[in-house]
Amino acid sequence: MKLRPALLAHAEALVGELLGFAGPADQAVSRYFRAHRELGQHDRAFVAEAVYAVLRRRRSLEAAAASAAPRALLLVALSRVQGLSARALQGALRPGDEAVLAHARTAKEASWPAAVRADLPDWLWQRLEAEQGPGEAMRIAQGLLNPAPLDLRVNLARTDRDSALGALDSSGLACAPTPYSPAGIRLEGKPAINRHPLFEQGLVEVQDEGSQLLAYLVAPRRGEMVADFCAGAGGKTLAMAMLMRGTGRLYAMDVSAKRLHALAPRAARAGVSNVHPLALAGEGDVRAKRLAGKLDRVLVDAPCSGFGTLRRNPDLKWRHGPDAILELAQKQFSILHAAARLVKPGGRLVYATCSILEAENEAVVERFVAAHPEFAALSCGELLAAQRISLPAGERLRLWPHLHGTDGFFAAALERRRDGQSGA
Repeated sequence: MKLRPALLAHAEALVGELLGFAGPADQAVSRYFRAHRELGQHDRAFVAEAVYAVLRRRRSLEAAAASAAPRALLLVALSRVQGLSARALQGALRPGDEAVLAHARTAKEASWPAAVRADLPDWLWQRLEAEQGPGEAMRIAQGLLNPAPLDLRVNLARTDRDSALGALDSSGLACAPTPYSPAGIRLEGKPAINRHPLFEQGLVEVQDEGSQLLAYLVAPRRGEMVADFCAGAGGKTLAMAMLMRGTGRLYAMDVSAKRLHALAPRAARAGVSNVHPLALAGEGDVRAKRLAGKLDRVLVDAPCSGFGTLRRNPDLKWRHGPDAILELAQKQFSILHAAARLVKPGGRLVYATCSILEAENEAVVERFVAAHPEFAALSCGELLAAQRISLPAGERLRLWPHLHGTDGFFAAALERRRDGQSGA
């Protein structure tokens, strides 16, 4: 295919807007496409893939292009990342463009600093290198540069995975079971799954396999009282409702009524009737306090940097700085402290993030356990093994794109001691 100048102009305009980092990239892309309805499906896909390639590899593209100009970054991304030939680009080039591409062709990557090769801000690379070691940090960074696959969660309360696989295959979609989640299916490519009968009938939901595994760590049982304390739009809420088979009572709690509002149609489509949305006024919400000490299981999927989702949201690494991580860690501890009040003796508390940084993960849990000796750690590996999920894990769960094919996730499981003692 030969690149049309008009299409390159659209991509350049969008890259220029996104590099201002005024807000989430996915929202800006959606706004742009709504304002330019003349772009067809294939054109939108081309533009989206090109601009996300720039966001993922901004630092190495700047080094290769010797420029931070949106057009230069875009051209080098199309050539080096998207694989467009010189012939395909030729008709869309302007004076000066060929010099940028020629410089990129002779770039010596081995001479670049590690943070540039990792396509991370200096501070984030330094943090990751200190925590994981240089070799593993680079493998993590490289894994986060690849586009994420499209995972589905089969609604096992209404069908089984083999039936869903068969239906998808029959409709011409290439798919396979995910390696860890008993409910997971991984699709090839990015088909419009929301138009598929399985989706419309509530038999599948879009959900990363790592996110699905968090519900299995909580492992809610039929008839229990459970809370998803930071439910958002309710993906993990619906996964837990599936495991409860529509019994018991599942509270979907969040401080954003708007996010919770999106849960209602999803629950209806999935045939879920035991979910009770509860918009919280804050961590000390009066209605939540009435549930203190009464819940069997509580999941805290805490607000975080989202660095584990950089395959999907590469703009996050440029929008969050080290100061934001300090603020988030304090917020995460406060939320975990508030959620812990709901857990009854013998009940389970699961803390999770989609961050890759210890400050948001292990450090928060260790601070919480030090302040709450009535909670004892459970082994995430043993909890998953008890459900026949074969995933090497120790006391805490760490999921990585380059190792597991999931988003980056952290989880810790804790149990409130039945006697209320510290165990000391």
